[in-house]
Amino acid sequence: MMLTRPQAGEYAKHFAVYIDKVPEGELLELLKTQPALATEEWGSLTEEQGNYRYAEGKWSLKEVLGHISDTERVMSYRLLRISRGDTTPLPGFDEELFVNSSTFGRQTVSALLHDFSVVREATLSLIRQLDDEAWLHQGTASGVTVSARALAYVIAGHAHHHLSMIRERYLQG
Repeated sequence: MMLTRPQAGEYAKHFAVYIDKVPEGELLELLKTQPALATEEWGSLTEEQGNYRYAEGKWSLKEVLGHISDTERVMSYRLLRISRGDTTPLPGFDEELFVNSSTFGRQTVSALLHDFSVVREATLSLIRQLDDEAWLHQGTASGVTVSARALAYVIAGHAHHHLSMIRERYLQG
């Protein structure tokens, strides 16, 4: 399975912030452990803590958790299409619209963490099916070229980014 770090030409510059967060040689381990670590850290948060926003106009902690799962669904779908050799250009998505149109605020933190685990298990199931050739397939998403392996790194790095933000901005003090 070719899960080596993608090269700069395999993804848009704005994805680098996520890809760079994945430690060398640890993609699969990071993908496997993120949901359990998040559940261990935040599974017992109160509704008040889950609805906390660190600043005016920012998403609540629950909305951040829901956003992680929604984005993974989109990226995993892109990964499926591109890894299968589909070169049909894939559209972008409006993360603000997704969060604003969601029911995350009415869900429990525990339910959102469970959703993250289920979504991740589906992503891992897809990843386990891919061979070395599939990882190198490239397609277009949001108007930019991206490889299948870059999308796997984006999934892990995006979750890492937001889980770190929760630690730093939502649960201090």
